[in-house]
Amino acid sequence: MAGTSLLLLIDDIALVLDDVAVMAKVAAKKTAAVLGDDLALNAEQVSGVRAARELPVVWAVAKGSLRNKLILVPAALAISAVANWLIIPLLMLGGLYLCFEGFEKIAHKLLTTEAEDEAHCKELAETLANPDMDLVEYERDKIKGAIRTDFILSAEIIVITLGTVADANFSSQVVVLSGIAIAMTLGVYGLVALIVKVDDAGLYLVRKTGQGLWYRFLHWLGGVLLAFAPMLMKTLAIVGTAAMFLVGGGILVHGLHPVQAYIDQIALAVGALAFLGPLLQAVAPMLLALLFGIVAGGVAMAGSKAWQTLRPSP
Repeated sequence: MAGTSLLLLIDDIALVLDDVAVMAKVAAKKTAAVLGDDLALNAEQVSGVRAARELPVVWAVAKGSLRNKLILVPAALAISAVANWLIIPLLMLGGLYLCFEGFEKIAHKLLTTEAEDEAHCKELAETLANPDMDLVEYERDKIKGAIRTDFILSAEIIVITLGTVADANFSSQVVVLSGIAIAMTLGVYGLVALIVKVDDAGLYLVRKTGQGLWYRFLHWLGGVLLAFAPMLMKTLAIVGTAAMFLVGGGILVHGLHPVQAYIDQIALAVGALAFLGPLLQAVAPMLLALLFGIVAGGVAMAGSKAWQTLRPSP
C-alpha cells in the first residue's frame, strides 16, 4: 500500500508538473511580445552611462525588477484567490495599455524630426561631458527610471500570465507565476547586458593591434558589431512595438465577443478563396487583431490627450 501510494503521489506530481509546463509555455508565448519591448526599453534606459558602469547599472535594475515581482506576484495571487472576476478586466486594461504605449511610440516617431533627435543626443553628450555633472546622481536617476519602467512591463507580464492560469489550482498558479517572473527577469536582463556590450565588444576588436589574416578578421568582425549594435536596437524597437499591438489587440478582441465573432466570420470568408484561402484564413485573425490594437491605441491616446487638455490645472 505504501509503495502504491508513493507511485500514485509521483504520478500526481508528474501530472501537475506537466500541466504547469504546458501553462508556462503558453504564458511565455503570450508574454513574449512584452519581452521584446522590455528588452528595447531597458537597453535604451541604461544607455548614456559610462561603458564601465553599464553592467553594474543593468545588475542594479535587475535587482529592482526582482523586487517589483516580489510585490506583483503575491498581489496577482491574492486577486486570483479573492476577486477572480477582476482578472478579465485587468487583462483588458493591460491590453489597452499595450496598444496605447505602442501608438505613443509611433506618434513620437512621426512627430519628432531627425534634427530634434540629433539635438537631444548632442545635449545628452554635452551634459555627460560637463565636469560639474554629478555622474553618481545621474546614474541613480537612470536606475530609478528603468525600475519604474520595469514595474509597468512586469505588471503587464504578470497580468497576462495570470489570465493564462486563471482556471488552474492555486499551487500551479504559484509555480507558473513565480517561474515566469524569474525566467523573464533573468532572460531580459541577461540579454540587455549582452545588447549594451555589443558596441564595446566591436570597439575592442577594432582596436586590437597586430598583423596578419587573423587580426584583419578581428577588425572586420569588430566593424560588423559596431554597425550591428544600432541596427539591433532599432529592430528590437520595431518588433516590440508591432508585438504590443498584436498582443494588446488580441487581448481586447478575445474580451469583446462581438468583435471576436466578426473577425472569425472574416477569416472564414477569406478562407473560401482559391489558392491562398487557407493561408489567409490562418493569418487574417492575427492581422485584424493587430489592426484593432492600432485603432484601440489611437483612441486611448486621443482620450488621454483630451483628458490632459480638459482637466483643471492643479
